[in-house]
Amino acid sequence: MIPAIEQRWSPRAFDPVAEVAPARMRVVLEAARWAASHGNTQPARFLLGYRGDDTHRRILGTLRPRNRTWAGGASVLLIGAVVTADERGELPNTVYGLGLAVQNLVLQAVDLGLVTHQIGGFDKDAARAEFGLPDDVEPVVAIAVGYLGDVADLPEDLRARETRPRTRRPLTELVFGGTWGGPVELGEPVDELEHE
Repeated sequence: MIPAIEQRWSPRAFDPVAEVAPARMRVVLEAARWAASHGNTQPARFLLGYRGDDTHRRILGTLRPRNRTWAGGASVLLIGAVVTADERGELPNTVYGLGLAVQNLVLQAVDLGLVTHQIGGFDKDAARAEFGLPDDVEPVVAIAVGYLGDVADLPEDLRARETRPRTRRPLTELVFGGTWGGPVELGEPVDELEHE
């Protein structure tokens, strides 16, 4: 597995004074731009605010109150949205396309030493109204980007969540062969695969 995947996680403790330079955000957003999409439709769009500017403040205002307690410390807040139609008509698989773009964005951020947290807990209608989104644009996710901060600065109820071990379901619960739930051969885990 590539290091950025292994290192990626979603902290809530952001350094409240460190700033992500616009040049770094350009690299992160270029990675999103180069994501695969259905028929190269490229449905992903982003609203971007830097801490201290009006867009950051307005994105923060769309977050659920519990998320506002920590997300304001992020250097950058984004809203990821999808364009659902173009001159050809309705676009297929737009949310999938945004998901691919966000994953590229997140992994590029990790590679640059940044941390991110994707946020589903925001008011999509408020985002639509606040930023004047057209009818064919759907807000899907908010994303905090910045540098890792101190867990001790988080509200007490979030500290334990921040430090608990990362877990994932085993592959035997996710990948099947023959029929749904059927076993499949994947081989033994290895640290590095040799190219044949």
